Amino acid sequence: MLLSAKKHNFMLGKSAKSFCAFLVPVCMLLARKKMSENTNNNVLVTGFGSFGIHKINASWEAVSALPDKIEGFNIIKNEIPVEYKYVEKNVPLLWEQYNPKLVIHVGVSSLTREIQLETCANKTGYVKQDISKACPESGQACCGKDSSEDCIKTELSTEVICNRLNKNPLFKASLSYNSGRYLCEFIYYVSLNVNNRRTLFVHVPPLDQPFSKSELTFALEEIIRCALELIEEEERKYSIEFQSDVVKVYKNGRAAAF
Repeated sequence: MLLSAKKHNFMLGKSAKSFCAFLVPVCMLLARKKMSENTNNNVLVTGFGSFGIHKINASWEAVSALPDKIEGFNIIKNEIPVEYKYVEKNVPLLWEQYNPKLVIHVGVSSLTREIQLETCANKTGYVKQDISKACPESGQACCGKDSSEDCIKTELSTEVICNRLNKNPLFKASLSYNSGRYLCEFIYYVSLNVNNRRTLFVHVPPLDQPFSKSELTFALEEIIRCALELIEEEERKYSIEFQSDVVKVYKNGRAAAF
C-alpha cells in the first residue's frame, strides 16, 4: 500500500510538471493570438509637419495623399508636429485609439536620395532642440512605461520590404541603422516600445530629389502592402504552431504538451 501511494504521488507530481510545461507556452501563444485578434482593421501612418528648411515636409505630403483604404484596411493618416512632448504624449494614445494592425512613421531626410527603411531606434541621445526649442529630459525617451532597452529593433523584415521596393525600377531603397537621433528616431522608439512587431519607420528624401510626391506615395503603398503580408504570415505561423506543435488532444479529451 505504501509503495502504491508513493507511486501515485510520484505520478501526480510528474503530471503536474507536465501540465505546467504544457500550460506556459499555451498561455503565451493564447496571449499573442488574442493580441492579434483584437487589432482593428486599421493602419496608422504618420508624417511630420514643417521644421527648419523643410517648410513643405515631404513625409506628410506623401502620407496625406495615401488612399483611405489599402487591401481592405483603413488608412489612418496623422500629421505630427516636430515636438518631443507631443510625440511622447500622443503617439501611445494613437495606438490605444486605433489599435492598429500596423504603424508606419514617415520622416524626411536631406541626407538621402533613396527611400530608407530604418531598422532600429535608440532610447538616448536626443539633445537637438525641436521646433519649440525643447529637448527630452536627460535626452532620452521615457515612453511612460518600462523602456529599459537602449535600442529596440523592428521585428518586421526590413530586408524583405527593401527587396520588394527595389524590384520596381522607379525606386531605390536601402536599409539604415541610424535614424538621426531627432524626432524621427524618437517617434520610432516610442512606437517600437509599444509593439516592435507592427512598427516601421521610413525616411524619404525631399520632394523631387529625385522622387515626386505621387512616386513617394506609391512607394508607401507598396511598403504598407508588404508589411501587412509579413504580419499576416507571422500570424499564420503562430496559429499553425498553436494547433500542431504545442497542443495535441488525445481521443479521450486529455491534452499533452510535446
